[in-house]
Amino acid sequence: MLVVLTGIPGAGKTTVAKKAMSILETQGIKYNLVTYGDVMIEIAKSKNLAQDRDEMRKLKLEEQREIQRLAAKSIAEMSVTQNIVLDTHCTIKTPKGYLPGLPEWVLRELKPDIILIIESTPEEIAQRRQGDATRTRDVELEDEIRLHQEMNRSIAVAYSVFTGATVRIIQNPQNRIGSAVNEMIELLKF
Repeated sequence: MLVVLTGIPGAGKTTVAKKAMSILETQGIKYNLVTYGDVMIEIAKSKNLAQDRDEMRKLKLEEQREIQRLAAKSIAEMSVTQNIVLDTHCTIKTPKGYLPGLPEWVLRELKPDIILIIESTPEEIAQRRQGDATRTRDVELEDEIRLHQEMNRSIAVAYSVFTGATVRIIQNPQNRIGSAVNEMIELLKF
């Protein structure tokens, strides 16, 4: 099974996923958490094109697209023999607008079963971002955070049209991560 896991920065997607997968493993259900960007950089390194993400972003667009396609193919091959939760971005906010994190050619390679969005209220996300000293994040107003989550929902539905994957949204309320973890566990059980 291949689950595409998305959520805007500060929604708690990776935290929820790690906790859910840890509990599932105690129940004999194994998922591997794979970060799309990590697979891309490993491919770039193997081809001597880039040694880190900053170098990779400076490659020619054609090279970046090929790395992106090869990463999708590699992840799809992994999902044949193991359950994968793919941590990635549904949309990327750029100065020129929102960019789909998984272009059509990537989706056709991946063929995900489920697209899972982790969300929190804009107020909670803003608070989490302010309190996270480990990251350097762009400051966004709550209305901008709300719009970004709406864009994620719209793009996720478009992804579903290409792939036939289901779309699920899980709320991750502040100080109640257990409810989000439990909902994800129920979704990932066979």
